[in-house]
Amino acid sequence: NKNFMATAMKFAQARLSPPTYAQIASEAALKTPQSYFDEVNAEYVKRRNLLVEGLNSIDGVFCPKPKGAFYAVASFPVESAEHFAQWLLSEFNHEGKTLMMAPAAGFYAKPELGANQARLAYVLNIEALKDCIIILKAALEVYPLTTR
Repeated sequence: NKNFMATAMKFAQARLSPPTYAQIASEAALKTPQSYFDEVNAEYVKRRNLLVEGLNSIDGVFCPKPKGAFYAVASFPVESAEHFAQWLLSEFNHEGKTLMMAPAAGFYAKPELGANQARLAYVLNIEALKDCIIILKAALEVYPLTTR
C-alpha cells in the first residue's frame, strides 16, 4: 500500500532529529551528578535484594537474583502462573490488599517454559515490597491449585 508506506516514511523521518525541548532536556541530563545515579542504584539494589530474599523465603518459590533489571522472574508452586495471577486479582485479598504480577510464559519463545513463572517489578518502595511478600505468602497458603 503506497499511501501507508508514504505515511510511515513521514513518521520515520520526523524522528530523525529530536525536537529542541528533547535536546535541551538531554543536555541537562548529562549534567546530572554521579551521586544521583549512585543513590538510585543503591536503592534498587536494596529493593532487589528484599524482593528476591522475600520470595525465596516462601515455601516452594524460587527466584534467582537478577543481574541487570528492575524486575525478577520467580517460579511458583503452581501449574499456571497466569491462572494464579488472575486469581490474585479477582478472588484474593489479604487485609484488603492484593498484588498484580505478569505471567512469564509470554516472555519465552516456548510458553510452556514459563508456565509456573511470573515477573515482579521492584519499582515500588521498600514497604510496599514487604507487603507484596506477605500477600504472596498468604495467597499461596490458600490458593487451591498449588503443586506443593
